[in-house]
Amino acid sequence: MVFKDQYLEISTSLPKDASLYGLGENSQAKGIKLVPNEPYTLYTEDVSAINLNTDLYGSHPVYMDLRNVGGKPYAHAVLLLNSNGMDVFYRGTSLTYKVIGGVFDFYFVAGPSPLDVVDQYTSLIGRPAPMPYWSLGFHQCRWGYHNLSVVEDVVDSYKKAKIPLDVIWNDDDHMDAHKDFTLNNISYPRAKLLKFLDRIHKMGMKYIVINDPGIGVNASYGVYQRAMANDVFIKYEGKPFLAQVWPGPVYFPDFLNPKTVAWWGDEIRRFHELVPVDGLWIDMNEVSNFCSGLCTIPKGKQCPSGEGPGWICCLDCKNITKTRWDDPPYKINATGVTAPVGFKTIATSALHYNGVREYDAHSLYGFSETIATHKGLQSIQGKRPFILSRSTFVGSGRYAAHWTGDNKGTWQSLRVSISTMLNFGIFGVPMVGSDICGFYPQPTEELCNRWIEVGAFYPFSRDHANYYSPRQELYQWDTVAKSARNALGMRYKLLPYLYTLSYEAHMTGAPVARPLFFSFPEYTKCYGLSTQFLLGSSLMISPVLKKGRTQVKALFPPGSWYHMFDMTQAVVTKTGKRVALPAPLNFVNVHLYQNTILPMQQGGLISKEARTTPFSLVITFPAGATEGYATGKLYLDEDELPEMKLGNGQSTYVDFYASVGNGTVKMWSQVKEGKFALSKGWVIEKVSVLGLKGVGPASEIEINGSPIKNEAKKIEVSSKEHTYVVGLEEEGENKSVMVEVKGLEMMVGRDFNMSWKMGINGAN
Repeated sequence: MVFKDQYLEISTSLPKDASLYGLGENSQAKGIKLVPNEPYTLYTEDVSAINLNTDLYGSHPVYMDLRNVGGKPYAHAVLLLNSNGMDVFYRGTSLTYKVIGGVFDFYFVAGPSPLDVVDQYTSLIGRPAPMPYWSLGFHQCRWGYHNLSVVEDVVDSYKKAKIPLDVIWNDDDHMDAHKDFTLNNISYPRAKLLKFLDRIHKMGMKYIVINDPGIGVNASYGVYQRAMANDVFIKYEGKPFLAQVWPGPVYFPDFLNPKTVAWWGDEIRRFHELVPVDGLWIDMNEVSNFCSGLCTIPKGKQCPSGEGPGWICCLDCKNITKTRWDDPPYKINATGVTAPVGFKTIATSALHYNGVREYDAHSLYGFSETIATHKGLQSIQGKRPFILSRSTFVGSGRYAAHWTGDNKGTWQSLRVSISTMLNFGIFGVPMVGSDICGFYPQPTEELCNRWIEVGAFYPFSRDHANYYSPRQELYQWDTVAKSARNALGMRYKLLPYLYTLSYEAHMTGAPVARPLFFSFPEYTKCYGLSTQFLLGSSLMISPVLKKGRTQVKALFPPGSWYHMFDMTQAVVTKTGKRVALPAPLNFVNVHLYQNTILPMQQGGLISKEARTTPFSLVITFPAGATEGYATGKLYLDEDELPEMKLGNGQSTYVDFYASVGNGTVKMWSQVKEGKFALSKGWVIEKVSVLGLKGVGPASEIEINGSPIKNEAKKIEVSSKEHTYVVGLEEEGENKSVMVEVKGLEMMVGRDFNMSWKMGINGAN
């Protein structure tokens, strides 16, 4: 151990077979599992996510350690709660921290399962934020929607193409000269914008805009005037620190200052009165600066000139190296090239409120802005805030969602997106996704097809593109539109399940998207798997991630798996197996594991309308089993209430159960606080039970103890035999069937029980 001023070092030994995950944010080309001798630097930077194995937008100095000892898995986690820059060296049998400040503030999270680890970790750092239902729909954005008519056309084109869309976004195109909290009344005239927002709000759609922290230095700009009057900016030698971002010269608000938080909330209120946005997207908050060092506004020339890329520094700047805070004795591997810690950000000798140095608080900037933004939105709307932040720190998930930044329209970026998404679930930020089809450059048509087949199952699902890239909305190609209708069509049917997972995340920290080892920690073959993922405990996505492929080799842990697009198809394996699955261009493989009850609805083009459709339950048993048990759950509420909880009279929670044994199938529910669900009139219209042994039809159906006659109740009963992609190796002669019962009218908000007899053991 070394403990010096501005330098801390500590090492620990590890067994060779320990699997480590975490230590982000970075783009890990080799998958989610940490690789020995790769660089792991933690320091928030505006470095494009296309850069592999370097420090990116967030700092999460936590790792999970998963080991299999004698066939039994054990997981734990270690957090070093320290906001200073650091290098972490993983050598395979050791881990060494080299930190440029702060203290050794370690927390050990005992586990022993991966889910236990995340539960305990988020109980420490803060549970993930409750998300509104609509945020789980599909989002469309682009930097370069030059005027309102383009945005209107995008919304109409999605509807015409019959592709679901819930949220339309603006990058800074709506702003007056890139200035925060302003509106360009030429390209986005307020009266027309308000009319458009009224139209989409009535449809159930939402509107979100970007906001950067840099406040333009402009004496005629009201936001700047009020900021100066309130003295809210970060200081260097007693004056606001000057930087450059999109508006040109800017000052950065100091969100550690309580006065700044109040001023920021007031600016959000003022802007919301101007434009009734439904959430805020906070970007560039690492914090990003187009210049480095101590700068002044040049005299005699316009800055920026308005020509060429807007990110070229045009201020007059000189390096700051005169203090040990700007030039510390140990150089972390910042941006992957050992850049100075003040490179293209705030000078690290600058001061925040109460004398806190930027050197110590740098990686907290985005986190502190997120907290202030959350407070501001909640105070004006009285609703559940939605915030998307690029920069994150330990605890950011308590307030915001995250997207993985400026990725690339390449197959590698597609693959990396899965690892980053899964890592953020471990970090306690479960609402996460990447720019679908890539931020830049333009993706190929084939890549965009495959990307929406993955992105439709990101927790946060958004298509976003760069100003300089051609248009890439999902309707731009006929084949991509088809893939989108297919994949997003399934997502919108799964919205009740995704929303229930979001509730679980809020209550226990459980990631929405998870590595397979969360559900199968005994199955060591999935410890390094980064090409497939789970939604919740039992819904597995196995996408195509390479060019020109029309099949995917998917790893199936032991058990029975049923295809969600054709539930008669099953993969059954006793020991686990890698299986080659057909995957033509417009097709994605999604499988549901045994012992599950999955609540679904019928889908739609907007989540608001999808939410009004009847429910169905998919119940899965081990294929061909004569005995089995399955469970599921469903959470429903008035989704824009600030809190996501039971006990407020506007939420309902349902536990579902099912069993098969002695030739009888049973299913029942236990409802907590059913009044809300009953007020919405939600009904379960269909039940599909998969994996039942035998070929006989269902008979003697009873609901709540009363026999049902098909003719009287218009109930339809059907059965289909399962076909096996990989079958019951030792019991190939046994058959299993799927039984569907339609025409039901069981109220979601009321306990029910239902049963029927099955013909088994081949008895017809």
